[in-house]
Amino acid sequence: MLSRLLSASLRGLDAEAVDVEVDLSRGLPSWNMVGLPEAAVREARDRVRAALLNGGFEFPLRHITVNLAPADRRKDGSHFDLPVAIGLLLASGQLTLPEEGAGFPLLVGELALDGRINTVAGVLPLALFARQRGLHAIIVPQGNAAEASAVQGLTVYAAAHLLEVVRHLSGTNRLAPFASAKADDDPGDAMPDLADIRGQHQARRALEIAAAGGHHLLLIGSPGVGKSMLASRLPGILPPLTPAQRLEVARIYSVAGEGGRSPLSSAPPFRAPHHSASDVAIIGGGSIPRPGEISKATHGVLFLDELAEHKRQVLDMLRQPLEEGYVCIARAADTVTFPARFQLVAAMNPCVCGYLGHPTRSCRCSASQIRQYTRRISGPLLDRFDLRVHVPPVEYEELARMRPGEASASVARRVLLARQRQYARLGEGHVNAHMGSRDVELYARPDADGLKLLDEAMRRFSLSARSYHRILKVARTIADLEGVQAVGSRQVAEALQYRGDEGQS
Repeated sequence: MLSRLLSASLRGLDAEAVDVEVDLSRGLPSWNMVGLPEAAVREARDRVRAALLNGGFEFPLRHITVNLAPADRRKDGSHFDLPVAIGLLLASGQLTLPEEGAGFPLLVGELALDGRINTVAGVLPLALFARQRGLHAIIVPQGNAAEASAVQGLTVYAAAHLLEVVRHLSGTNRLAPFASAKADDDPGDAMPDLADIRGQHQARRALEIAAAGGHHLLLIGSPGVGKSMLASRLPGILPPLTPAQRLEVARIYSVAGEGGRSPLSSAPPFRAPHHSASDVAIIGGGSIPRPGEISKATHGVLFLDELAEHKRQVLDMLRQPLEEGYVCIARAADTVTFPARFQLVAAMNPCVCGYLGHPTRSCRCSASQIRQYTRRISGPLLDRFDLRVHVPPVEYEELARMRPGEASASVARRVLLARQRQYARLGEGHVNAHMGSRDVELYARPDADGLKLLDEAMRRFSLSARSYHRILKVARTIADLEGVQAVGSRQVAEALQYRGDEGQS
């Protein structure tokens, strides 16, 4: 007796079709699972057997063969438990399906030993796969129902136990469709507010420019000046995610198995890994490739505090994703591409002790220590920061007055207007930081005075071609914030100020 069910296996952010075939034949009782199953799939044998017995079903004392086709692709994930269990019940005749119906749903879930259905990773790509294959419905664990409901045009059923799935499929007691929640279109209320920042007018201005144009930002300053506070408030002034961006971010978090973020959230993600994080944790990878922090920060912010303390190898691996917007992870068995269109914000001290250039405290570092510390950041990586800002200590009088700064809401309105100008010029979702050289020449070429000023800066500070284009991109963003069409010498001059030591006389 043979049963066949459609399932799927994850590959990167997508799902590939897998036929779950269950065959019961004569012979000594045994269980064989073929089709290159990984450990989590092979272990389904013990979970399915216990779940069937504890659910009041008989476990077939036959020669059981479970085939996951196609046989030349590796299968990973515990979500195969539910289709394998239902396949056994169908093959043994313990479950019969009614003739009428709109088609068999996609089954997703991990079985506990008592028959409960536990949540699994990757439900959103599986739900997208079900819709693409023309299936009308999907049955998922209760903890994954909100995630699956983000896919339009698919009926989602949430099940807590194997018995509920059996009764639904047999038609004796149908599950109620899951009512999807509404998207969170106003995420800014729960985020830290810029009004908490006292002083730091240049750093606040740089933060606004970075938010408007999607530029990478480096904050350099002594301990306690507010670098981390500034960085944590960047998501609060970023525009909400578009529906397409929201779905892409939700797919990444679904595959990564992180349940802390709602799949319907429109808030840009904010990731702040510790400086001890490995290259696999930051970039992504593993024997079965999974997204890293740069992918989890897609359409949001990756904040690297204590930048110079991060491993040099890890930092240098960021250079290619920063330029291309994706990361390609190659392994012997497979090659997977993950999106990595993130905005990098970093903070670091000016030296080992942190007080180089401090107005009241003297630096204790030698010249060789300072050189060794700054060399931890390679020149090519440093060149990829559009904005480099020295954050000075806040005067005591500024703190004592307790006068709040401008709130995030008003800054976010200016940022949104600037973004809308960029979307109208470059297309939905494209910002100035993503412009190619041709777009820069077309949309960010300055007037005669601006060209003259930029030419002097290029010669005086020996700027690279990448720096030239990044300065023009920042100048274009400043013009968008001001609502002007042409890039002039004033915008170029301000953009040069944010190149750190390169743009200082």
